[in-house]
Amino acid sequence: MDATDIVARVARAIERHRLEAVLIGNAAAAIHGAPVTTIDLDFLFRRTPTNVKKLTAIAADLGATLYMPFYPVSRVVRMMNDDETLQVDFMEEMAGIRSFEGLRKRANRVQIQGATVCVAGLPDIIKSKKAANRPKDRAVLEILEKTLEAIAANAERKTGPAQKAE
Repeated sequence: MDATDIVARVARAIERHRLEAVLIGNAAAAIHGAPVTTIDLDFLFRRTPTNVKKLTAIAADLGATLYMPFYPVSRVVRMMNDDETLQVDFMEEMAGIRSFEGLRKRANRVQIQGATVCVAGLPDIIKSKKAANRPKDRAVLEILEKTLEAIAANAERKTGPAQKAE
């Protein structure tokens, strides 16, 4: 199973259980075309009792277990299966991003193997990595910024340069 299969499988489970979640981090950046890798999927979600029940149902659906690997330092909920081919982290906050709702509104809806996944925009991913300021985040910032520049340049080629107002 490749990364696309895993993202689609998780996205279908999230859709089935109607969990509002936004894919963030390097997996989201890769969907935008950034040449980055990751071993897990990271999602931002609202932590409510209902959504925690939905996470439990999603984990059961995927044959995975939920646990909190960094408790009490962090409230990240990790979903992992026995053979460790699936690792999904659900978090309730994202460095540099103040509002789940704002992030969700700016996100892209992407079709992957018939499933829709809500993917954070590359500007939000860059903003978050700058705010987190961890070595692993700093290591990919230049790549993400160059990817964003390439996306903007490609869009300009397709639509033509913006007209200046006189």
